[in-house]
Amino acid sequence: MYVSRSLPDNDWAACGPTARSAEDDGCDVVQSHELKHDPFAPLAFAAMATERVRLVTSVAISFPRSPMILANQAWDLHKHSKGRFILGLGSQVKAHNERRFSVPWTAPAARMGEYVESLRAIFRCWEHGEKLNYKGKYYNFTLMTPEFSPPAQGLPLPPVAMAAVGPLMLKTAARLSDSVRLHSFATRKYLEEVVRPQIATELAAAGKSFDNFEVTGGGFIATGPDEASVKAAAEKVRYRVAFYGSTPAYRSVFDLHGVGDLGIKLNAMSRQGLWSQMAAEVPDDVLDLFVARATYEGLPEAIEKRFGGIVDSVTVDFAPGTSAATRRATVEAIKKIPSVFKGFAA
Repeated sequence: MYVSRSLPDNDWAACGPTARSAEDDGCDVVQSHELKHDPFAPLAFAAMATERVRLVTSVAISFPRSPMILANQAWDLHKHSKGRFILGLGSQVKAHNERRFSVPWTAPAARMGEYVESLRAIFRCWEHGEKLNYKGKYYNFTLMTPEFSPPAQGLPLPPVAMAAVGPLMLKTAARLSDSVRLHSFATRKYLEEVVRPQIATELAAAGKSFDNFEVTGGGFIATGPDEASVKAAAEKVRYRVAFYGSTPAYRSVFDLHGVGDLGIKLNAMSRQGLWSQMAAEVPDDVLDLFVARATYEGLPEAIEKRFGGIVDSVTVDFAPGTSAATRRATVEAIKKIPSVFKGFAA
C-alpha cells in the first residue's frame, strides 16, 4: 500500500522540510488541499526539496478554473519535479460553485469528463505537437501558437486523478482519469458493494484495469502515540461523520448500513444550526464503520482491516514530536499491505 502525507498549506516555509521528512520516512506521496489556501504553491516548495515522492493536489477545484490555466500550472509542476506531479481534480458541489465561486453549475460529471479530455488534448499539443482541436459541449480549445506553447518535457504526461462520490462521477473517473480519490465518508462495505463494482465495470469497458488505476481514500484514520491521542483524533472524525452525514447526497452510505434515520436527523439539526451538537448523535458502532483507529504500533493492522484489498493509498499524518524512528517503522509496516495498483500507464 502507498502512504501519503499532507503538507502544511498555511505555512510555505514548512512545506519543503515537511516533504523532505515524508520522503525520508519512506512515504510515497505528499499532498496539498484546497480548503483555505491555494493547493499548487505548497507543491512547488515540496518539489524543490525532494527527489522521489509524488506530488498531488487533493484536490484542486476544477470549474472555477479554465482547463488551460490549470494545464499551465500542472505542466510547470510536472517539469520541475521531473515527472512526479499528479493533478487531482474535484468538482465541488452546486452551492459552492454558484455561491462561493460564482460559476455556473451544469451536468458536473459530463462537464468533468470534458475537462479531463481537454486537459489531455492540451498536454498532447505541448508534448507531441498535436494540433489543438478539442471541441466539446462545455469546453472548446482550438488555438495554440508557438508564443504560448511550452516546450516538450520528454516525460510521460501528467496523470490526472478525479474526486468522485456518486455513480456518474465514479464512472467518469474510471473511464477518463488515472486515479479516483474517494470521499472519506465511506465504509468498507460501501466500497466493496457499491464503489468498486461500478469502477470495475467501467474500467473493463474502457480496456483498463485496477493494475494501472489508483484508488485513494475512502475512509478516515485516527491515530497517535497513545490511547488518549487516538480518542481525541476519533472525536474529530466523529464530527466529520456527522457533518458529512447531514448531507442528503451522502445518505446512501448510511442507508446501506440500515441507519438512514441518523442521516435524516443530522440533516434536520444542520438546518437548525446545531452543528456543535451533531457529533454526539453518532454512536461508536457507526463511527467504527468509517475509521481505522489505533496507536502507531497497531495502526498497520487497523488500516489493513479497514482498507486492505480495496484501497491502494492512505494518508497518515503524525503528531508533532513523533520520533523519526516511529514514523519510519509505521510507514514501512503500512507499505507491506498488498496493493492492486502497480503504477500509472505511460
